[in-house]
Amino acid sequence: MPLLSIEELDVFYGDFQALHGVSLQVEEGQTVSIIGANGAGKSTLLNAVTGLNNEKRGRVRFAGVDITATPAHAIARAGVTLVPEGRRLFASLSVEENLLMGQACGRVGPWTLRGVYDLFPRLQELQHLLASRLSGGQQQMVSIGRALLTNPRLILCDEISLGLAPKVILDIYSCFRAIRASGVSIVLIEQNVAQACAAAEQIYCLLEGRVSLSGDPKQFSMETISSAYFGIQVQRA
Repeated sequence: MPLLSIEELDVFYGDFQALHGVSLQVEEGQTVSIIGANGAGKSTLLNAVTGLNNEKRGRVRFAGVDITATPAHAIARAGVTLVPEGRRLFASLSVEENLLMGQACGRVGPWTLRGVYDLFPRLQELQHLLASRLSGGQQQMVSIGRALLTNPRLILCDEISLGLAPKVILDIYSCFRAIRASGVSIVLIEQNVAQACAAAEQIYCLLEGRVSLSGDPKQFSMETISSAYFGIQVQRA
């Protein structure tokens, strides 16, 4: 049984339909990447899964339970957590205070404050600093650490590499090995196609709110992925 199963999902913003019949699965212990251009519907999909958008049709199941109409706070307590685009830290709180907000979810599991500091040693050095004074990469570490302290079964990461230097991106992505080893499944929203393919066992490409490609990224050429990403037929010389 998949950990997350989405079946024929339609999502709306008023009269505008943002997703059209999207279906995907995430298995236990799997990393799945969702790629697509701006406006393809990637963040909309995560918002629908986490209960932040309830204008939807179709079915969302988590660990076999239908959560299609479940409110966001209950979905979080069931073990689904979001690392949002833009980090969304509390600027007036310290690094450690931001991290400890994750424990408000009340879930017990392997992730502790000590574990987050082991994963991101730099955060322990900065624990008393206001979040507003951190670099973009350090803020992203706090956002991921806060999500881990909810002790999720599934972590959804929305554009975590956006605006970061390449070396910082590599450092951020390297943490996912330890996260998966703790039993957490991962969904990555990513515009960097090469990064997305390297990190995942399964990719889904969204184009104008529809799945245009899905499967093991190793089975696709970059031409095929580009065609699905942009909605054009790539011409060969």
